[in-house]
Amino acid sequence: MKPFSRFGCLSTPALLLWIGGAAAEEVPATDSSSLEEIVVTAQKRAERLQDVPIQVNVFNEQAIADAGIRSTQDFVSYVPNMTFDRADTYRNSFVVIRGLTQITNADSPLAVVVDGVPQNDQKQFNMRLFDIDRIEVLKGPQGTLYGRDAIGGAVNIVTRAPTQELSGFGEVSYGNGSATQATGGLSGPLGSDKVLFRLSADYLTDDGRISNTYRHDKSDYVDYDYTVRGRLNVAPTESLKLDLRGQFGKFKGGTNQYSVVSDNNPNHFVDPRYNIGPISKGDTGELTFKFDQELGFATLTGISGYTKITEVSRADLDFSNPVDNPEGFLGFGFQAGQGQDLDVKLYSQELRLVSATDQRLRWVGGMSYLYTDKALQTRAFIDLDGQIDQINNPALVIVNKRELDRNHAYAGFGQFDFDLLPKLTLTAGARFDHDARDQADPATGTRRRKNFQAWQPKVTLSYKPDEDATIYTTWSTGFRPGGFNAPNVPIPEFREEYLRNIEAGFKSTWWQRRLALNGALFYEQVSNYQYFFVDAASASQIIGNIDRVEVKGVELEAQLRVLPGWQVFANYGLDDSVIKRLAAFAQDVGNHTPRSTEWSGVLGTEYRGALTASLTWFGRADLQLYGKKYWQIDNREVQDPKNYLNLRLGVEGGRWSAYLWGRNVTNTRAYSEYNPQAFSGLNVDIGYLVQPATYGVDARVKF
Repeated sequence: MKPFSRFGCLSTPALLLWIGGAAAEEVPATDSSSLEEIVVTAQKRAERLQDVPIQVNVFNEQAIADAGIRSTQDFVSYVPNMTFDRADTYRNSFVVIRGLTQITNADSPLAVVVDGVPQNDQKQFNMRLFDIDRIEVLKGPQGTLYGRDAIGGAVNIVTRAPTQELSGFGEVSYGNGSATQATGGLSGPLGSDKVLFRLSADYLTDDGRISNTYRHDKSDYVDYDYTVRGRLNVAPTESLKLDLRGQFGKFKGGTNQYSVVSDNNPNHFVDPRYNIGPISKGDTGELTFKFDQELGFATLTGISGYTKITEVSRADLDFSNPVDNPEGFLGFGFQAGQGQDLDVKLYSQELRLVSATDQRLRWVGGMSYLYTDKALQTRAFIDLDGQIDQINNPALVIVNKRELDRNHAYAGFGQFDFDLLPKLTLTAGARFDHDARDQADPATGTRRRKNFQAWQPKVTLSYKPDEDATIYTTWSTGFRPGGFNAPNVPIPEFREEYLRNIEAGFKSTWWQRRLALNGALFYEQVSNYQYFFVDAASASQIIGNIDRVEVKGVELEAQLRVLPGWQVFANYGLDDSVIKRLAAFAQDVGNHTPRSTEWSGVLGTEYRGALTASLTWFGRADLQLYGKKYWQIDNREVQDPKNYLNLRLGVEGGRWSAYLWGRNVTNTRAYSEYNPQAFSGLNVDIGYLVQPATYGVDARVKF
């Protein structure tokens, strides 16, 4: 228990308080003053959230609406020990969970699944969220059931299913920067209760709020971002259910909106002043098919998915202009631009068998396959007139790199729960992942191949002294494959990352289920920790390895129903992620890992009460808090602690509602990404600003 000694002062009182509160609770409350009971499918079967021996944050349909969640960033900001940073191209993002970070053009530390289909490309996690039934965030290694890349956790997103009766909804929002969002949907039977459909769509346009003070326009504009989704459920027999879903989206907006920070101070916030107008555009198409066949002793499920992603980005490379920087890119006397063309195809297949729940031995097993075909072209060009079409002039192109990457990933997995005693359960499982990676350089005809494979075992012992309490301890592992950097870069390939995790946690409800308190301590050892940096001089995005990292952490979460309609909530995460061995840069041993945030938390309250006989009013305030952020392995550039205040106030009728809302209403300034010159290849630091204060009005109707 030595790794946890630092946090003992937090865990012991919480455990004593839990024993006293939960043990006194014998009769579950049924009145409106109790917290809502939530059911999740985190372990591939329906279970009560408080029974699952994993730290899970859940946002159901009502929670999504009350918090005004419309994007990935919106829900991640409410999860302790997890951050989401917008950066680079329009679809790009960097997620950090329990000290493990996203890297560009490679695997995520987080398995993301939508309706059972893995979202294996980095461009997929930064998504618009609409017509969503539930979002589940699982923390800690989840490789046994979610596969490679679930080294830090998993996100399970479930869209709304078709309904037995004809119904629909519509929503429109307008905010500062002329940001306009519209969402709508229709659902019901198609001539029979055995065939149900759902059709929904989402649209966004936004003039932006971050000024480019050289071009006198907005860098964070969105010309359009829309998605259309269709879903069909068919039940040919009582035991067979079919689910078909198709989705298409298209976008065009700002990209690479970095500011030059000439004084190298990550707490000096500067507006962008580049001269090339950035643009990113592309589309995404998805088709998924799922079947569930009841076999009596178990349910057989098959899920097939196909996705195609394109993104074309053009932007400044020196993020400056001829007036501020007459010496030009790296002092060469000319301005420079950049561009990327991305084309990705993904195919996934999973077959799994899940036993019945109401038995002493419960199990799940299966196999999966994932194929990725990615073509990426990265170019840099001499900028003579600030126009993006210069990239097509061969005489101006100074860097032109192309790569074709293919990946075949196979896996077999199994997990069981066995009740050793009526209140004591052993959970054990393992997964074997095999990744075959293949990269071709069309310019030279060279080809590189390498295989990565690993076992990911997991063992959990959980104890339930009564219906409203769970104590658990877990030993688990995680695996993220290695791979190839672009051809002809300083680091040709990066190694696979492997993690071992020890965790002890509890879940409890007290006071007739008016209070829920959950928490965990965890300790992780990471070998070959993967991290990302940019070498602008060679227009290269590079992934490297840190030999060994240790992460110690705490998570505490509480929800209290004070009165019917009034709820307060809070969470806190402490994440101490430290470099323990780094042969290439021994002077950085003892530093925090890149992009890590010391701690994070949320404090909030919301109330829904009667306004008139037919109307209710709703109010919500929450404060998101973050400790210091360490941008790179040298820890020289550190962002000060930040907090963001969000407010929401509305009136609700039977079938309609209207709200005033604001996010970051105190206009806290910060960078969502900051690249020191030592890790960007530029002769200056650059930063990507977070969104300033945003506010507006929503109106909803349902029928």
